[in-house]
Amino acid sequence: MATSIAICSGKGGVGKSNITVNLAMVIQSMGKRVAILDADFGMANSHILMGINPEHYISEALSGEKSMSEIGCPGLKGVNVYSGGSGLLEVLNLDKTKRFQTIRLMDEIEDQIDVLLIDVPAGASDNSVSFVSAADRAVVVLVGEPTSFLDAYSFIKACHLEMKITNFTIVVNMANSAAEAKKHFDRFNAIAMQFLDVRLRFGGHIPMSQRIRKSVIDRKPITARKSDLPEVVAFQSVAKQVLDAPMNTTNGIRFFQQGKSGEG
Repeated sequence: MATSIAICSGKGGVGKSNITVNLAMVIQSMGKRVAILDADFGMANSHILMGINPEHYISEALSGEKSMSEIGCPGLKGVNVYSGGSGLLEVLNLDKTKRFQTIRLMDEIEDQIDVLLIDVPAGASDNSVSFVSAADRAVVVLVGEPTSFLDAYSFIKACHLEMKITNFTIVVNMANSAAEAKKHFDRFNAIAMQFLDVRLRFGGHIPMSQRIRKSVIDRKPITARKSDLPEVVAFQSVAKQVLDAPMNTTNGIRFFQQGKSGEG
């Protein structure tokens, strides 16, 4: 049975999509079949970071013009990307029915993948919270800045209060060192624990790196390069933490629901 992992953030600009793409490639290299659902409808950019250009988008599957298999765009190392599209104003704000339909559409590819990574729109919109609630695991990306802390806290609060999500894995991006990243997590965890009944797990960090910045500009994920680079090793470590993270078992519609009927 395929598992689903939502990669999310309280605000834009923290590197969420880049982390999604690189985690996908690392997990694929572990021998698992991986796909990305870029759920940032109308503003999707996972395909850009991977250097590919989808010919079809999820909106075409929603309308019945194409099947999910037809809209999947092959990426590096065999990672398929299902894109919400860029600049498509008509899908910027999905209603509840369309969100649920999108989640159910992924059932079509369940037997083709082992892991689905969902690149969730930044912020606590209905779209974002719904996709996180439908996933088995939630990963929140933050950086060591007060605005990132505040927005990540607000996002987790919305997910918890609206959808009863309790387990979150925190990944600190653009950290100067492992010690600094752990310090950021501890500080953020202390704030969350003071006000919310949630469980936060430290998923590791991705270093501040000019090589990563260049990989974004070049549209070639850094994990496509040598595996002994410290940045690649960091993504490998985070991937293991994410895959081992506790699962959420919320009520309501879920990705690959058929196998989850006994989870509540």
